Amino acid sequence: MFRKRRVRRLEEHLDAILGPTASFSGHLECDGSVRLEGLYRGGSITTLGHVIVTPTARVIADIQADTVSVAGAVEGTIRAHRVELLDGGRIWGEVHVDLFLLDDGGHFDGRLFIRGIEQDVRPSEEAAALGKEAAQPPEEG
Repeated sequence: MFRKRRVRRLEEHLDAILGPTASFSGHLECDGSVRLEGLYRGGSITTLGHVIVTPTARVIADIQADTVSVAGAVEGTIRAHRVELLDGGRIWGEVHVDLFLLDDGGHFDGRLFIRGIEQDVRPSEEAAALGKEAAQPPEEG
């Protein structure tokens, strides 16, 4: 689940490409795949295919797709069957997913909801205490 992976080779049809020097605001809907290399701000992306967020991309929008591969930055809510957070990729927000893959070097700050897991997962009192201790600066002396 946490092993290093590469973005799968695209065999499906690309419906849209946002180049590295381009920016876009609004809503995008399509049936195929979307490759983002630039700034996508506001609105949403909805597709039946694959959303690829390259290392040069920054997405400030909600994404709904079959698969989302993140090597750049995403702020928003992602709803997908599969999310791949690749080396150097960053996600801030909520992820609702069946399968979440995290590479070494990927950063996730938010809430993760894995479908099919009905249990509310909370840290034990002992783990919460350890977390508080780790957040405290070391004592001088």
